Amino acid sequence: MTLDLNSLLVCPGCRASLPPPILWGEEERRCACGRSYALSRGIPRFVASDAYAGSFSFEWQHHRRTQLDTTPNGESERTFRRKTAFTPEDLRGRLVLEVGCGMGRFAEVASRWGADVVAVDLSLAVEAARENLAERPNVAFLQADCFALPFAPETFDVIYSIGVLHHTPDCGAAFRTLVPLLKPGGTIAIWVYATMGRWAVVANAYRRLTTRTPHRLLHALCYVAVPLYYLHRLPLLGAVTQMLFPTSMHPRATWRVLDTFDWYSPRYQSLHTPDEVREWFELAGLTEIRVLEAPVAVRGVRSRGASAEDNG
Repeated sequence: MTLDLNSLLVCPGCRASLPPPILWGEEERRCACGRSYALSRGIPRFVASDAYAGSFSFEWQHHRRTQLDTTPNGESERTFRRKTAFTPEDLRGRLVLEVGCGMGRFAEVASRWGADVVAVDLSLAVEAARENLAERPNVAFLQADCFALPFAPETFDVIYSIGVLHHTPDCGAAFRTLVPLLKPGGTIAIWVYATMGRWAVVANAYRRLTTRTPHRLLHALCYVAVPLYYLHRLPLLGAVTQMLFPTSMHPRATWRVLDTFDWYSPRYQSLHTPDEVREWFELAGLTEIRVLEAPVAVRGVRSRGASAEDNG
């Protein structure tokens, strides 16, 4: 069955249901409040631009298939399991929201497991994701801001966001906007960057410059991660080189370039502790909270007695 967005969407401005039928067969759809939303390249657009996420538009256009699994139990699937603790049984037949889909690596996993996936991203990565998963009728993509998502409260059975919320202006606030979209009894899982060692201090110092560097130039400079990998692995010397020139240690060269660019390019990037994120879940009224082994990954369940107003 093809996933139909029409019954799910509301105006993110006034929160009213968009006038039926929302077929997105035209170039623009106008809400009764006067706001209009475009359809471009087959994707509903609820933002005028990619705003502060321009580095991700560049990143996922250039690495549109780098992290896409080509076989079951590939690296993206293993990462998805580790950072959410979801199994195929948890998602099969469920309506799932992915916040920050990038080029679709995790939407590929969730949809392959049998979920109906609504995948959202602020950046133009949604175009690469839609292209990658064009043959999946149970996935729908839209471009939107996580602080103003076009969905009614209590819409989704499952929500997840992996490696995204810490790239917003306020990670905790971004998380809080998601909880009301979860049905009572539904599960939400997020993974955000953890506070790190001394090398992160050096890396963040470099970010003062790299976040201002043109994306194309910075991406070219990130190829230094390919040979540095071998220096970083040397006893004693590697500890020094990794401290002075922090780069990805992924065993695949292309992933090293991608991961290094992913660290140094985003405008916003915050680090968090397990206790801090767990407190977000507690204050949101979530139950069955689990802090997973992957730092910092936390999941919880919305109480069946909760209402949209409780978290609104």
